[in-house]
Amino acid sequence: MPRLRRATRFARKPRPLPRAALELLNAVNGFRPLGRRGYRTLAFFWFGWPTSEVPGYYLAASVLDAMRRGLRGDFRGRRGVIAAALTAISWLVLIVIHRRGVTTPKPVLHAALVDGLGPDYTEVLQTLPTTPSPSGRPTAWRTTTSRRRYVESVNIVHYGPHGRANLADVWRRRDLPREGKAPVLVQIPGGAWALGWRRPQAYPLMSHLADRGWVIVALNYRVSPRNHWPDHIIDVKRALAWVKANIADYGGDPSFVAITGESAGGHLAALAALTPDDPTWQPGFEGADTSVVAAVPIYGRYDWHSTDGEGRREFVGFLEKFIVGRSITKYPRVFTDASPIDRIHGDAPPFFVLHGQHDSVIPVEEARAFAAEMRNVSKAPVLYAELPGAQHAFDVFPSPRAHVSAEAVGEFLSWVYARRDASHLDAAH
Repeated sequence: MPRLRRATRFARKPRPLPRAALELLNAVNGFRPLGRRGYRTLAFFWFGWPTSEVPGYYLAASVLDAMRRGLRGDFRGRRGVIAAALTAISWLVLIVIHRRGVTTPKPVLHAALVDGLGPDYTEVLQTLPTTPSPSGRPTAWRTTTSRRRYVESVNIVHYGPHGRANLADVWRRRDLPREGKAPVLVQIPGGAWALGWRRPQAYPLMSHLADRGWVIVALNYRVSPRNHWPDHIIDVKRALAWVKANIADYGGDPSFVAITGESAGGHLAALAALTPDDPTWQPGFEGADTSVVAAVPIYGRYDWHSTDGEGRREFVGFLEKFIVGRSITKYPRVFTDASPIDRIHGDAPPFFVLHGQHDSVIPVEEARAFAAEMRNVSKAPVLYAELPGAQHAFDVFPSPRAHVSAEAVGEFLSWVYARRDASHLDAAH
């Protein structure tokens, strides 16, 4: 029994210095990922992602815990003083991360809007009728709430024949007229083509637009390895066809359907926007309209075939083994056809490409290359925003960066909507 007590005391002995070192390492990794190349960096992403987006929670928890440990005497002696200093430095780093997340996104996003739409883009937005928020809260900062506010049970629909894999949530304000013609956004979740959960991704963006009178359709879709490519894009196309045929019943305008998605969803959104009405990916509904008026891919993959660059060979191997189920050597056309960067054409709809500067999962260089090629070829506006300090999946947490990004995307889509209405008026006269 005495030996057991000594072992218990030893196990519970405070170790303030290693703990403080880990706290500082976590904060530094949140400020700038310690690794951003190859799949070995995924661990840095998982630890750095929440720290980079919601550092305030870490700071508050760390301060309270440090007070508790201080009262316990953990910071006595030389090692304790060093531990206290390291903890204090980690707090300073967290404060810097928070300030960067608050101050840097807005000017970058505004510059992207001005560069892509022109300095007078806000004047175009003023031509749209205003839709008062039912909550009286006019910004995205206060509308990131649970889906229950916008998705009633009658608005959970099946858009295809594949059970839960073809479920969708229709986000809409409860006071939105069912006979109205609200603009529509289709949201495609990420998850490495192996997860297709429509919840809880993109809540800041969807709640922001729903609060302003938009109708949003958030999808599930078939995923790997149970299903193989191109089942994923076929489901997205099928969902677009369903939206065009049925969204008027929910107050949406089938003639104005935009698309967005994150990560794997960003890839699928970009690919769907660039391949409207492609019969290869519309088996059984070849004649359906699957075009969109605008696309907003966010931290997406745009190249499925290149093996040049850090982590590219591993990524293509992952596709071969788990997603496509075929060798790129034997079936190269499958991989090039699935690459948005190889499907760019002059008649593409307007694009707004967003990516995090510190993305540890999909290097930002891929988004830069895609946006540059889009601008070289497309006749429509192509906007690009590279968010300072942002990690992969930066818009999942209700962070300042996610809210400001939602507002910028809302302005871009509203500009497209306003220009569409203006062109219709010009044609009528």
